[in-house]
Amino acid sequence: MAGAVRRGDRRALARAITLIESTRADHRATADALLEALLPHTGNSVRIGISGVPGVGKSTFIEAFGLHVIGLGHKVAVLAVDPSSQRTGGSILGDKTRMVDLSREPDAFIRPSPAGATLGGVARRTREAMLICEAAGFDVIVVETVGVGQSETAVADMVDLFMLLLLPAGGDELQGIKKGIVELADLVVVNKADGDLATTARHTVADYRHALALLRHGEWRVPVLSCSAVQKAGIDTVWTTIGEHRALTEANGQRASRRAEQARAWLWSEIRETLLDRFRAHPAVRAELPALEAGVTEGAVIPTAAARALLSRFLGDGA
Repeated sequence: MAGAVRRGDRRALARAITLIESTRADHRATADALLEALLPHTGNSVRIGISGVPGVGKSTFIEAFGLHVIGLGHKVAVLAVDPSSQRTGGSILGDKTRMVDLSREPDAFIRPSPAGATLGGVARRTREAMLICEAAGFDVIVVETVGVGQSETAVADMVDLFMLLLLPAGGDELQGIKKGIVELADLVVVNKADGDLATTARHTVADYRHALALLRHGEWRVPVLSCSAVQKAGIDTVWTTIGEHRALTEANGQRASRRAEQARAWLWSEIRETLLDRFRAHPAVRAELPALEAGVTEGAVIPTAAARALLSRFLGDGA
């Protein structure tokens, strides 16, 4: 499969991502072997994370952005993460239907994935999917997160540039944007800067430029731009700014150091996720978990005591 992925075979690329997203133990071993084979051919893309408030037009922006970048001779992969139902675990996975023109491009690849139980606005295997797309020859990787919230920041730990899309707004609406995610952004873009919202967009850009004036990411001063994805206006400036960010971070070594730190974060993320999987699957834990959960929800058992009891069963020192 590695050879087919390297040749850019789209069906092989899709199968490879399906393989790495599988939770079966035998598939995990095969996926790890595939990633090891592809690893020497990865790392040559620009990795862009995009998050934004509901209704900001992320899909419309990504489509306009992708078409523009493809027109310049690049190959674009979009890894779109859809929210999963907390009740059923299912996802709609409708991103391809929102990017019809981009999905028809031979130099574009769109892969929707369910967020599942993973926090941070990304799927658990998004990092691996990025590597596979890079090995397949895609030199621009876009990760679209679920949305904006307290936990929608994990994408910043896996991309070279984190872009925050905003709506033209003011006053209390500006206060509603989470401070933490704004501080993580390498680039802020106000979308829908057209028609009746054009003036409001200019004011929003000015407000954010003032608010972000003191924030720096190393030598990089976070730009605040405006665009209209529907009218495809300002998209070229966004791409030029991304190029400027890449040139600066490559020259001063920040891109390499950022990716090294991201690899470390990936290691610990995988340790946490795997330990939690093993914990939930442990027979002794599964046997006692329903009763302890019921005790906690009824107020009869302190959560910390329940947690210690379950951990004791998991570690085997209380059995």
